[in-house]
Amino acid sequence: MKMISIYKKLLTRFGEQDWWPMTNGFSPPEWEVCIGAILTQNTNWNNVGLALRNLKAERILTPIDIIKIKTPELEKTIMPSGFYKQKAARLQIFADFVLGFGGFRQFSHKVTREQLLEVKGLGPETVDSILLYALGRPVFVIDAYTKRAFTRLGLGERKNYEEWRVFFESNLPKDVNMYKEFHALIVELGKNCCRPKPLCEHCVFNGVCSKIFS
Repeated sequence: MKMISIYKKLLTRFGEQDWWPMTNGFSPPEWEVCIGAILTQNTNWNNVGLALRNLKAERILTPIDIIKIKTPELEKTIMPSGFYKQKAARLQIFADFVLGFGGFRQFSHKVTREQLLEVKGLGPETVDSILLYALGRPVFVIDAYTKRAFTRLGLGERKNYEEWRVFFESNLPKDVNMYKEFHALIVELGKNCCRPKPLCEHCVFNGVCSKIFS
């Protein structure tokens, strides 16, 4: 089955997801995506949403705000996201990195994937989420849902993150909006059907999936 066919089936099943929401008044709005990408490490989005609303309530809405606030106060504000000490440090390191470009706008135009990967605490999934959803770069985000679903679909098991990313980008048009929707739709598939213990009877690929369960 071609990747475009998989995308269309998922779109028909779940509809447009319109990721990533930017509704909390961060400045610029894309900064919220960057913050969210770091806070969502090792937790679920409900917890991230609580932390983002706390940041909004405390008016910690820009990279400069992250730098200026005392670390214990930042830790308390983002506590709902879990691992709050580690994440507070990562947010401050990242904010300092962004400001090193002269501001978010300059950062968004000039930063490279390689530079982001060198920032402490940013793994490839976080980096690619920032590139795709905040900066509008055509980089496909790979997560656990993607690896599980596409291994079961019999499209081959890649050895590492980069092989998965190249696989998707080589089999899809360089379309930022499609990348955003496809990744979000895969997450919906993973949450609703393609779980560790799969609910195949509810899946749009039932009867097609290779049933290679890992």
